[in-house]
Amino acid sequence: MQKYKTLLFDVDDTLLDFGAAEREALRLLFEEQNIPLTAEIKTQYKEINQGLWSSFEEGELDRDEVVNTRFSLLFKEYDREVDGVLLEKSYRSYLEEGKQLVDGALELITDLQPQYELYIVTNGVSKTQYKRLSASGLHPLFRDIFVSEDTGFQKPMKEYFDYVFTQIPNFDVNQALIIGALTADIKGGQLAGLDTCWLNPDKKPNNTDIVPTYEIQTLEELYGILK
Repeated sequence: MQKYKTLLFDVDDTLLDFGAAEREALRLLFEEQNIPLTAEIKTQYKEINQGLWSSFEEGELDRDEVVNTRFSLLFKEYDREVDGVLLEKSYRSYLEEGKQLVDGALELITDLQPQYELYIVTNGVSKTQYKRLSASGLHPLFRDIFVSEDTGFQKPMKEYFDYVFTQIPNFDVNQALIIGALTADIKGGQLAGLDTCWLNPDKKPNNTDIVPTYEIQTLEELYGILK
């Protein structure tokens, strides 16, 4: 009998290439605003954005504070006042078109779908995540999608996973595996008692006390774990 029955997949940089979607959305946003998008601004944005989302994962900020302040904080670094909410709205419209897949994602999910119960577990904005998953062709392959905005909690909070578990029929934590990022998915999975699989394509060092059950560099390696 197979060890796992239920597979929980993160979205960004697990199934969908968020980096590619983000780069294109930023390019279009700055083009729209007639502002040169320099390498320095890209780096500054990434640092601000990651810091805000880390605070979100820790429960220190809510989602609206993250998305509606990141551009105003960015331009404040350059002594420029902007409407952060308005820029976010434009950026969001471009990001929603980001359907770029991680290599092998659609093939993997298509192969696994007849054999496993597949679910999406993701932080972020519901409208954006649903639109991107639908455009990529992934949406119909999953039994359900759980976005933090809809649950009232976010990964890695145990409450998020408690909610997800109550929504999955006949869920057995001992037959479930979560696949995703270190600080949200692996940490959250540990808190919830799940086996975990860290997708780490860039071989980033793990300087935390978070210990994944498995670590892989490509989605194709997941076959070896499941079989």
